[in-house]
Amino acid sequence: MKPSLLNKLGQLALRLEELDRLLASEQATHDMERYRQLTREHAGIAPVVELYRRYQRNESDLTEAYAMLDDAEMRELAEQELADGRLRREQLEAELQVALLPRDPNDERNLFLEIRAGTGGDESALFAGDLFRMYARYAERKRWKMEIVSASPSELGGYKEVIVKLIGHGAWSRLKFESGGHRVQRVPETEAQGRIHTSACTVAVMPEADELAEIDLNPADLRIDTFRASGAGGQHINKTDSAVRITHLPTGIVVECQDDRSQHKNKAQAMAVLAARIKDRQMREQAAREAATRKSLIGSGDRSERIRTYNFPQGRMTDHRINLTLYKLDAIMDGDLDELLDVLAAEHQAELLAALGE
Repeated sequence: MKPSLLNKLGQLALRLEELDRLLASEQATHDMERYRQLTREHAGIAPVVELYRRYQRNESDLTEAYAMLDDAEMRELAEQELADGRLRREQLEAELQVALLPRDPNDERNLFLEIRAGTGGDESALFAGDLFRMYARYAERKRWKMEIVSASPSELGGYKEVIVKLIGHGAWSRLKFESGGHRVQRVPETEAQGRIHTSACTVAVMPEADELAEIDLNPADLRIDTFRASGAGGQHINKTDSAVRITHLPTGIVVECQDDRSQHKNKAQAMAVLAARIKDRQMREQAAREAATRKSLIGSGDRSERIRTYNFPQGRMTDHRINLTLYKLDAIMDGDLDELLDVLAAEHQAELLAALGE
């Protein structure tokens, strides 16, 4: 193992000892916020240090086995011990490298998913509806809760735009690489000549911000407008100014919410989406800065990047970032996304490991 990694592991072991002392002190619970921070840090470090201690014990066993090679009666046993120890060393080194990878602090968060129709007119809106159903079916498989925040249906079906909130353990960690351009190639139902058309939608996946605490939203930076909701919703929703539009003046981000009868609830939903969009922008700016020094295949979250093509005549889905093609389009559109998402996660981990090695 590289000396730099061993040095980092040694520092973590010392830090764990320090955390043990701090948490065992009588003053530990006097400041509960600091106590919770120390507890979270301890929980994150402890498994890594336990792996490191197993690695150290294995290195000690290897040293003893080497010493036994000079003893003719013990040589056969020593050689077997060395073979087993070297195999354990390889396994522990691989586990330690993964354990040292930087954690995404957003992995366990809920998320907001936005799907917008792009080029292709009505066909694009229909495809946006198909993507919405694909993610909804995947959420059902994961037993996540889904809430529609805002929806703008198109005349022929599908959506011009739809925003949903997905609530479930690890939702962000599974879908965080879905942001970008999704292209579809198929024969539209309205196409009399049977010609294949190409259209596209944009998907944005954003982690939920913690009760706006992470995002500094100065009231002076917000313009809040109320108006009457449009579309279906019964008599009440169309007779009161229940819909809310919030404009964040520094960034120009605009959020509308009109799906609830309550203006208060619509405002709360719009504020949550606004916070998530600002957090998402900050994360993408940071990713762009990191990409300037290290090429990243996935996870840039660039909305203009075409990440995937769904070819219906050939029954295939291609993810262009990792050159993966799967011939199971019907299953994918029905929410069977785990194979694809597992490969994307593995590719991301490989990138992190390469960066760790550097």
